[in-house]
Amino acid sequence: MSTLGIARVEASAGYNYADALDKSLLFFEAQRSGKLPSQDQRVKWRSDSGLRDGLAQGVDLVGGYYDAGDHVKFGLPMAFTATMLSWGVIDFRKEIKSLDQMGHSLWAIRWATDYFIKAHPKPNVLWAQVGDGDSDHYCWERAEDMTTSRTAYKLDQNHPGSDLAGETAAALAAASIAFKPYNSSYSSILLSHAKQLFTFADRFRGLYDDSIPNAKNFYTSSGYSDELLWAAAWLYRATNEENYLKYVVDNAVYMGGTGWSVKEFSWDNKYAGVQILLTKILLEGKVGSAYTSTLKQYQAKADYFACAMLQKNGGYNAHLTPGGLLYVREWNNMQYATSAAFLLAVYSDTLDAKNAKLTCPDGQAQPKELLNFAKSQADYILGKNPKSISYLVGYGSKYPIHVHHRGSSIPSVYNYHSMVGCVQGFDSWYRRSEANPNIIYGALVGGPDKNDGFSDDRSNYEQTEPTLSAGGPLLGLFSKLQIAFNGIPSSKYRDTPSSYKPTPTPKPKPTPTTYSQSETTETNQNNNATPIKLVHSITNTWNVGHKTYYRHNVMIKNISKKKITSLKLEIQNLTGSLWGLSLSKEKNIYDFPQWIKVLKPGEQCNFVYVQGGPQAKVTIISYH
Repeated sequence: MSTLGIARVEASAGYNYADALDKSLLFFEAQRSGKLPSQDQRVKWRSDSGLRDGLAQGVDLVGGYYDAGDHVKFGLPMAFTATMLSWGVIDFRKEIKSLDQMGHSLWAIRWATDYFIKAHPKPNVLWAQVGDGDSDHYCWERAEDMTTSRTAYKLDQNHPGSDLAGETAAALAAASIAFKPYNSSYSSILLSHAKQLFTFADRFRGLYDDSIPNAKNFYTSSGYSDELLWAAAWLYRATNEENYLKYVVDNAVYMGGTGWSVKEFSWDNKYAGVQILLTKILLEGKVGSAYTSTLKQYQAKADYFACAMLQKNGGYNAHLTPGGLLYVREWNNMQYATSAAFLLAVYSDTLDAKNAKLTCPDGQAQPKELLNFAKSQADYILGKNPKSISYLVGYGSKYPIHVHHRGSSIPSVYNYHSMVGCVQGFDSWYRRSEANPNIIYGALVGGPDKNDGFSDDRSNYEQTEPTLSAGGPLLGLFSKLQIAFNGIPSSKYRDTPSSYKPTPTPKPKPTPTTYSQSETTETNQNNNATPIKLVHSITNTWNVGHKTYYRHNVMIKNISKKKITSLKLEIQNLTGSLWGLSLSKEKNIYDFPQWIKVLKPGEQCNFVYVQGGPQAKVTIISYH
């Protein structure tokens, strides 16, 4: 039997992809910044926040999404997420409609695209970021209580960012296709902005994090050529205008589109996405013969990516954990697994529609094998893994409960009315061993290491922090898998309540505010010749399993009569997380955070780090 014209494949192992899809969309509601809607906000423990974003710069930047467990609005991963959500709606429209999720899906896209429209007030201006990662990570507070910097950063002709502008153009072009059947006027607005942003990205070239240096520590860009090809490919799909197709063909070699063979698809590296998208355009058979040869070269690279995932690439295969999860790198590895799974689901449909096979160095593969790989990644996420845990929060009976997420880990403003201060959040809520008071349904955490190991610890941000970019591909992936393997579910497929209210507020545990002299060490280096005093205190301790962790506070005080600038500290034996300093390009060397330019006589600042075992060694290297 077939459903929606899509052939059913072998029986599912029992995972409810429809329920997983429903939850994955809720995550985006938990990440909303700005004025929340009164009727279409199902996550009830969140409230309005960031209502003054952009005000200091005279621009309305209210809205958009917080990136992860923090409150910075980073443009590059947000735009990539919007592109992936839109691609899911475009290619799996029938599946999403049959699951009655089109409304929520379009809402998820529009919350980003409305923000991008605001952020693009002029043809050659794009506001790229709101908030500062350094100051934001120094605090642990709810979005509704934010006291951190909300400085906005823009790209323009003198401060280019072809990668970010190109990705935003791709997002808006893809969204214009997604919205066209439902709101043609809004679709036209999106397309107009997409065209302008692509022209801006192409004409004024440069890396966005060269123009916005404080983004380097968080979302460093490896290049912009892939984003330019990506944007042009999406604009061609949205418009059928030949100049965009000509762009990806003429620049195929120069920009690496037919040169790069990759095993990663992510917010930073779009080559595999470009290659599969252009292969889809090629196989649809609507392009002229002048472009066919180059598009076939793109297809060869698309095949390389797919064959590497299937372990049929002549030894040049993607790395899988012993449990079968795609593994690319340590921090938030799940984002690479979901993106690759989505791409193979798309490519499977593309090949199946043409009754074609994938030819690999180690043999041919049927389209179904690509979809089975996508399913294997989804199943791993939902519980078919050595830990037997769902890495999608709220799905199943066993999932992470100490998610590295500020809003989830602190009681809702509706239950706990007192403001939670910047550092107070660390003392009262971050260090708690209890589960987060608010379940952040649909958050996909960073996931296990290369050996399938996982520690559900709030301080283990590499593994327990969710991100937008990991969640974006899930819309298309879960909708495809549900219809292909399970069919249309009954109306009772959801196993969570229809609204997601805050849980009763646990009382914060008291933490010490004064410390004995034995807990504090003072350092005035170089026999009092240095005009800087370091005071090192242990301000809290707690146990996780059999290991004791310490919260260290280091006060830096100017005891001279002159201003101090350009301070550099060397920190050795640091094994945990640190807040309040900026990591320099030199190993173990730290600078003042972005918001501190000078330390006046008598002034002091602080930084905090958390680790088990002995304290780190802090040494003053230089200053002016």
